[in-house]
Amino acid sequence: MGARLTPGGQFGLHLTLGVLTMIVSVAVFGNIADEVTDQDAITVLDVHIANWFNTHHVEPYTSFLLFISFVHKVGGMILLVAAFGYYLWRRRQRYWLLALGVTVLPGMILNVVLKQVFQRSRPLFEEPLVTLSTYSFPSGHTAAATLFYGVLACYIMIACKGWSVRLATAAFCVMMIFLVAFSRVYLGAHYLSDVLAAMASSAAWLAVCITAISTLRRRSEARSLAANGTM
Repeated sequence: MGARLTPGGQFGLHLTLGVLTMIVSVAVFGNIADEVTDQDAITVLDVHIANWFNTHHVEPYTSFLLFISFVHKVGGMILLVAAFGYYLWRRRQRYWLLALGVTVLPGMILNVVLKQVFQRSRPLFEEPLVTLSTYSFPSGHTAAATLFYGVLACYIMIACKGWSVRLATAAFCVMMIFLVAFSRVYLGAHYLSDVLAAMASSAAWLAVCITAISTLRRRSEARSLAANGTM
């Protein structure tokens, strides 16, 4: 039991936290999905919030949130991933590069699969700010932001030593995730439950990927130390 709670080792604290995060995130997603499928109270709240924002949108907030939403669509996310990936490649951070590769784009594909499974229609308005023909649940923009900024936050928290930098980066990443999520609800592209479910499902996928890559790295380092010790 003690080995599961120690920071080091192949199966230390990182694995315990990763598994717990995955379990909690999957449970949250499952609860939201059940309520949406059964048309429970959350769907009533969804409609009220969607209608309120549709009748209360004002400038310059609308233009700003349209920009935030535009930056985090598929093309923008590919550019962000490519830029971060290039940075990691230049610094020879091969495990983090692998983590980025298996987390963001596959996680976005997983979100598309979930959309096809649930096939929830998007909010409908007489005068919509945006019009989309794809399914609504879970939010693709929110999922992509959660995955990308999640990897970025994990990397900074490990790579940087100063707590001021760590906390500032973590706060920035959390702010961006919530800002993207808010933009999708504000613009009427998604319901509140869509973005909450996207955060939960993406957090689960992020936990799986980061934990797996971290365990792989630690096992590789342990084998190297063992090999050097026998020489």
